[in-house]
Amino acid sequence: MVDLGPMFFAVAIPAVLFAGVSKGGFGGGVAFAASVFLALILTPGQAIGLMLPLLMVMDLTAVRAYWRRWDWPVARRLMLGALPGVALGALLYKVADADVVRLLIGLVALGFVAFQIARARGWLRIERRSVSPVVEYFWGGVAGLTSFISHAGGPPAAVYLLTRGLTKTTYQATTVLTFWAINAFKLVPYGALGIFSRDTLTASLILAPVAIAGIQLGVWLHRIVNERLFFALTYAFLAITGAKLIFDALT
Repeated sequence: MVDLGPMFFAVAIPAVLFAGVSKGGFGGGVAFAASVFLALILTPGQAIGLMLPLLMVMDLTAVRAYWRRWDWPVARRLMLGALPGVALGALLYKVADADVVRLLIGLVALGFVAFQIARARGWLRIERRSVSPVVEYFWGGVAGLTSFISHAGGPPAAVYLLTRGLTKTTYQATTVLTFWAINAFKLVPYGALGIFSRDTLTASLILAPVAIAGIQLGVWLHRIVNERLFFALTYAFLAITGAKLIFDALT
């Protein structure tokens, strides 16, 4: 049961707004932070079940904002690669208990922060280069798997997209289109696994206007905001929250 009290909305409204801003203006790579934050007050299943309908609302809003500004061949390869990743995620979720999922969400969050710090300090360089179809579909598969577990497909997708030398807006539009499809792929398995409930769907409906507002705010901020400040704050919150989830899972 989801307690729709003041504490829930104190966490959920900023989390959903943040996810919308990320998807609408900053490539969507950190939109999964909303699920990480929600997992502090909900079970992992409730957190991802609540977020999927909201992410789909955001996707539809963002696709309209970036219509046909994407790189279709790049998006198509990621979508096709994501299908087996989503299937694997469904199998893993079926056999894992809540603490295992909580641990995985926390590890993904910390892994993402470590990846970004390594890039910023020059320890890891991702350069534009030609890659084989196997590599392209592999990253799509990883994106599908992590997206299923914690809506965290953005980071592995970024590893591939950053090699394509896309412009800021083409990168954003390609990400939006790709995860519109991946989130649609997840809808049926989420329902079959019982991840959705009446409570999570009710909460999603209540928070839908917040999701739409977040996308619109993100599209506006895409043009004017200092990206370094946005991501620096995001990484700090993710590191703290990811560590807390891992601690809870292990103890």
